[in-house]
Amino acid sequence: MIELAFPWALALLPAPFLIWRFVPPYRQSAPAIRFPFFNQITRAAGAETRSGAVIVRRRNVQMVTAILVWVLLIVVLARPERVGEPIEVSKAARDLILAIDISGSMDERDFRSPAGELVQRLAAVKDIVGAFVEAREGDRVALIVFGSKAFVQAPFTEDLRTVRDLLGEIEVGMAGPHTALGDAIGLAIQTFEASDIDQRLLILLSDGADTDSRMSPVNAAEIAAQHGVEIHTIGVGKQDATGVNQVDIDTLSDIAQRAGGRFFFANDTDGLAAVYTRIDELAPRAVETLSLRSREAVGHWFLTPAILLALATLAWLQLITWRQTRRRARDSQGLGS
Repeated sequence: MIELAFPWALALLPAPFLIWRFVPPYRQSAPAIRFPFFNQITRAAGAETRSGAVIVRRRNVQMVTAILVWVLLIVVLARPERVGEPIEVSKAARDLILAIDISGSMDERDFRSPAGELVQRLAAVKDIVGAFVEAREGDRVALIVFGSKAFVQAPFTEDLRTVRDLLGEIEVGMAGPHTALGDAIGLAIQTFEASDIDQRLLILLSDGADTDSRMSPVNAAEIAAQHGVEIHTIGVGKQDATGVNQVDIDTLSDIAQRAGGRFFFANDTDGLAAVYTRIDELAPRAVETLSLRSREAVGHWFLTPAILLALATLAWLQLITWRQTRRRARDSQGLGS
């Protein structure tokens, strides 16, 4: 399919006709004397006669050629393009950060698998979160891990396989033995600052109380809300634990409430899988579909014929002029003799 990038250029098509119709022709007068006995004067003076100016009449071929060349040049000016078939491209309309607690308490083997076996908390989390990541096609996903410090394990990317591979490489204690919930939220806010997408979602998973943050988790949640970050929190582990190993349900609930999200709790793999399924229902993946078409300029299709047609017509006119000049020269010599 051919489209014109600048169709307004077609408005110039009638310009030559309007000029011919309304602009007066250019005329120039010069003094002259006409001698009816010119040949006798030149013979008496012994002068050699030469052919005068040759006026070529405007022929129909010239008019047709001029019209065709003008039309072709205007079409070139309108920039014709060959447009390909539409190609649909899916673009992420939301950025998602997964923040995973890898403090020392995540090494506890108290998560019950579907087979009834007790497995490590972090191992169960990696399996469930890995499946969640694989279903995120269309989202840009980043991974943050935190213990005593928070680190970006994977920056924003649509390469979900890489995110899952990096998720599989994390180990308990890599970021220190303690839990820094506030720092993890703060790092997520900083990571979102590099994004130009308005929809921002943070899923924060922890099994303990905040013990090592430089900023209160609640204050960090308020700042996140001001930056348009929605936070869902997940508590895992034992609710009846004591000390730093006890899940701080109140803080996790407060974080979610202040940042427009929901709080969930899970103590086995089935429950954790159900949590991520519920989050998927509350915040389904957002995809922006763009339709693109390839465009190829084809102005040369019209410019080349215009040039060839103009050159051929000029050559033909030169030939006609040359023949008329020779004929007039022969006629002058015949009269002179």
